[in-house]
Amino acid sequence: MTVIITWKRLTVLITIFFFGSTSFSQQTDYKKIFGTDWVKAEAFVSENENWMKQLSGKYDVEYSEAIAVVFPELVRYSALRDKMEITLLKALYINLGEDYADFSIGQFQMKPSFVESLHKKGSLLKGRLRKLFQEKSKSDDIKKYRAAIVRDLENPESQFLYLIAFLKICENVYPLGDIDEDARLRFLSTAYNYSFQKSFDEVNKMTGKKFFYTKLVRGDSYSYADISVYWYANYHKIH
Repeated sequence: MTVIITWKRLTVLITIFFFGSTSFSQQTDYKKIFGTDWVKAEAFVSENENWMKQLSGKYDVEYSEAIAVVFPELVRYSALRDKMEITLLKALYINLGEDYADFSIGQFQMKPSFVESLHKKGSLLKGRLRKLFQEKSKSDDIKKYRAAIVRDLENPESQFLYLIAFLKICENVYPLGDIDEDARLRFLSTAYNYSFQKSFDEVNKMTGKKFFYTKLVRGDSYSYADISVYWYANYHKIH
């Protein structure tokens, strides 16, 4: 059978081959997009790697996965840390609660409501980590409890312990054992940025959605999970 290819058809085939293959092979360069803020985030990881690796080993979590989950927030913190005045917000939260002020604090950009949710699920934790959470359980004085949360969120080591608790709780709540490494990281990153209070399907549907931005006013938005995966892949290339 003879196939006749017209010039028009040949042009279409060439276009599909060239531009189609290019779009599949090209990867968004988030380091270039975020520039100095990305470099500052990398510097934080490098400067604090020793103690973060020690805590990761102590509580049996994969260090690079933990960092990948929060790395977009490190970029965001670098972009906003000199521009946000949160003293008033802290006072509002301590005195009135999350309904009046729920705001991101510290390098990992955790909100008080996020930490309160972790405390509520503390029974899912085991061993030393569970004991640690029991010691920081809700006191009768609600203002003291909220003030303690704010202090924790201003301390990178305490925040990292909250991150470890988040990962452990997710492993107990969600069926993560049957998914591959890439899907697992995308899911955990989305659950961290979106919500770990939602069902597996609800979180999964948000994976890949472009709702993450680093400016005070919403501008260009990106997929949080894509940024996490990008850092994870490039971290492993150099280690």
